Amino acid sequence: MDEPTLRLAAFLIIFGCMALAQALAPRRPLRFGYSRWPANLGIILIDLLIVRLLFPAGAVGAALWAEVNEIGLFNVVNLPASAEIAISVITLDLIIYCQHLIFHAVPLLWRLHRVHHADCDIDVTTGLRFHPIEILLSMLIKLSVVIALGAPAAAVVIFEIILNGMAMFNHANVRLPEKADALIRLMLVTPDVHRIHHSVILSETNSNFGFNLSIWDRIFGTWQEQPRLGHEKMCIGLEPTQQAPTHNLIYMLRLPFQGKLSQYPNSVQQQEKQDV
Repeated sequence: MDEPTLRLAAFLIIFGCMALAQALAPRRPLRFGYSRWPANLGIILIDLLIVRLLFPAGAVGAALWAEVNEIGLFNVVNLPASAEIAISVITLDLIIYCQHLIFHAVPLLWRLHRVHHADCDIDVTTGLRFHPIEILLSMLIKLSVVIALGAPAAAVVIFEIILNGMAMFNHANVRLPEKADALIRLMLVTPDVHRIHHSVILSETNSNFGFNLSIWDRIFGTWQEQPRLGHEKMCIGLEPTQQAPTHNLIYMLRLPFQGKLSQYPNSVQQQEKQDV
C-alpha cells in the first residue's frame, strides 16, 4: 500500500470510529450538532486540495529528498533505524506543540488559528477545521524540521497518521470511562484534556496545547487538569464570535481578515481582564 492510500485509509477508519463513538457515548450535548459538519468538512477538502497543488510530494517527499542529498542530522549521524524513527516522531510532536503555542501568542498568527477556535461546538470535525493559510504555514514548518532532522520517510508517515488520528481523537465529543481517561492522560492528550483548550475562558484557552503527548504541557507549565465550570457547563468557542455565523464556510475563510489586529489575540492583558 502506498503512502497516500495508507494515510487515507487510516483517516477514514479513525474518523468513522470517532464519529460512531461520540454518537454512542457523547460527553456533552452539542448546541449545533451535525449542522456544522458541511462547513467543517468543506474546509478540510479545500486544505487538502491546496496542499496537494503546492506540495505534491508532501513531508514524505521532503524526507526522501533529504536522504538522497544527504541533508539533515540523521543523514550525517548514523543511529539505529528504530532510534531515528522514535526521535523524529517525538521531535515533530514537540515542534507541533511549540507551533500551537506561537499561533496563540502572535496576533497575526492568531487571526488564522481563531478559525479553529471559532467552532461553537467541539467534536471530531473540529480537529479538521483549520484555515488554508494556517495549513500552508504548518506544512512549511513541518518540511523544515523534517529536512533539518533528515527524518526517515517511515517516521514521517507514522507521524502524519498520529497527527491526523490524535487530532480527531482528542476533539471527539466522546465520554471515556473516568479511570481510563485518568490513565491515558498520563501519556496522551484525551478529549477531556483538549476540550479545556476550546473554552471561551482565556486562561483555559491558553492551556493544554499538546495534541498527542501530554508531557509538553506538564513540562512547560501549560497544563490544566479540569475546566473551571466542568465539561457539561463550559462554553465552547470564542467570546467575541458566539453570535457570528461561525459554521458558514465563507465566514470561516474570511474570518482572519476581519476585525482589528488586536481584537481577538489571547494576550495576557485580555486574560487578566476576563479573569477579574
